[in-house]
Formats: sequence, structure tokens, C-alpha cells
Amino acid sequence: MTAQTNSKGIKTVVVNRSARHEYELLDRYEAGIELKGTEIKSVRKGKVQLKDAWISIRNGQAVIKDMHISPYEFGNRFNHEEVRDRRLLLHKNEILKLDQAVRIKGFTLVPVSMYISHGLAKIEIAVARGKNLHDKRETSKKRDAEREIRKALKGSW
Repeated sequence: MTAQTNSKGIKTVVVNRSARHEYELLDRYEAGIELKGTEIKSVRKGKVQLKDAWISIRNGQAVIKDMHISPYEFGNRFNHEEVRDRRLLLHKNEILKLDQAVRIKGFTLVPVSMYISHGLAKIEIAVARGKNLHDKRETSKKRDAEREIRKALKGSW
């Protein structure tokens, strides 16, 4: 997916489409992300993959795991590791809320999208509940029905 800029100056870098398919997304949060020098350059070029990424909370810190950021092509020996744990920047009360949701209610934390806002990389994360196969089929049927309705309405004009 190519990066898109909206009217507020927010450039969407990548969207995790499989998260919407696999999970029912409930609460959403915006988090900053701690990146190294060449990582932000790769992010700005859109060389990020969130498909297998997930979020863990350990010792009062939120960490994103298995997020892939390709090496920067001009980074030479100062390049970063492609897959490493990266700390998320959230308020302490948000981290506590997320930790309770994961521990007590059995939800999971998934990254939904990554974007650049005012020069800073941000990740939208969601508290999510896993879908069953039946739920996935139902969502697919509903989406197909809505598409057919839009198609019929578009043709009637």
C-alpha cells in the first residue's frame, strides 16, 4: 500500500488489514513509537509490515513485537535490525487500562495502522477480541451484501 496524506497533514504509512479480518476491534488508542535513526527513514518510505505484529505489556511498558521495518538502503553500517522489540509511548494510565483488558478480560492488543503526524511516527492500536470462523463468514457476507447494494444504487442513477 502506498502512503496517503489527508487534509490534516497525517500521512498513512501502512494499514493492518488482517487485523480487521481476524479480530473484532473494540477500543482504539494512539501511541508513539521509539525508533532508531534509519528506522524512521524507512517508515517514511513506507517499508513497514504490521501483519504479524502484536503488542505486549511487561514491567509497565508497552512493546510492539514482530513488526518488520526494512533496512534503509543508504544506511550502511548504521542500519537497524529488521525485526526487534520497539517500545510504545503511552501514558501510564493507558498502559494500566490495556494491561487490565488483556489480563482480566482476555482481550489482545493488535496494531491497526501506522502513520506520520507532524513529523512523528504514530501507531493506532486496538483492544481486540478474536473472531470465530462463523463470525468471519458473517462479516464477509455482510460486506458483499453492502457492495451489491452500492452497485445497484450506483447503476440506478
